[in-house]
Amino acid sequence: MPTASDRSRLISIVQSRQNARVRELRAAFARNGREVSEVIGIEGEHLLAEALRSGVRLRTVFVRRDPQTSETVRRDSSLRALDRLPLPATVSIVELTAAVFDSAVETESPQGIAALVEPPRFSLAEALTEAHAGSNPLVVLTAALQDPGNFGTLIRSAEAFGASGVISLPGTVSVWNSKALRASAGSAFRVPVIAEKSAAAFSVLADRHIPVYAAVPASTDGDAIPCSDADLTGPAALLIGNEGSGLSAELLDRATARIAIPTPGPVDSLNAAVAASVLLYEAARQRAATKS
Repeated sequence: MPTASDRSRLISIVQSRQNARVRELRAAFARNGREVSEVIGIEGEHLLAEALRSGVRLRTVFVRRDPQTSETVRRDSSLRALDRLPLPATVSIVELTAAVFDSAVETESPQGIAALVEPPRFSLAEALTEAHAGSNPLVVLTAALQDPGNFGTLIRSAEAFGASGVISLPGTVSVWNSKALRASAGSAFRVPVIAEKSAAAFSVLADRHIPVYAAVPASTDGDAIPCSDADLTGPAALLIGNEGSGLSAELLDRATARIAIPTPGPVDSLNAAVAASVLLYEAARQRAATKS
């Protein structure tokens, strides 16, 4: 059951889709990933919990009232998450009818809880700073990675394998795209993801003496270095291309070297997020081996 303090923070149930807070939530979901904004919409108890764990500021929490259940059951479902979430006292809690809630969020099967949050802001310097002990930053560059599920999965792998950050080059979907954010499972709140022009990104990497390893399919580039043979123990940037067209000739020319993941099976290439994850794992494996 919601605590007494949570119940006192619930405003009267909102039944109008034109309510100012409802319009703000709907607008946040509509623009997520399309423009820079001070607030984004997130949905689901897990993402809210990850946002809180990451120190992200929540402005307003919205809960869905299910008209098809009794009051007791409803309090045990739609509002039960409020007990599990350590919401600061400053966060407003708004209860919406099912129809109003469903009209404001993006998912086809709403989870019953959503929020307006202030996304974290990171700098390029943070993305290129080693997240753990040592001085060997590991960064991922994404070139025109357009599938939000791929991008979110890549960000999650970047955190899992100790990457310092992700630099998204032009054409890459926004980190705050709703699907990308869900696929990241909250990692996007903690991993510095910076959108940057290609020239500026390569210039900074060169200034910091960080070599760029362009990922290419082993089946189409026989001259590429197998990833297990590439030295990823030092500073490294992994360049991942578009899901369909891969990396442009211009980006390949800018790379320090080309690396490939050996695939003995009869496939031409790997999914972009899978390839990035394998390369990140290989870098983490090599780095761990040098410390043992």
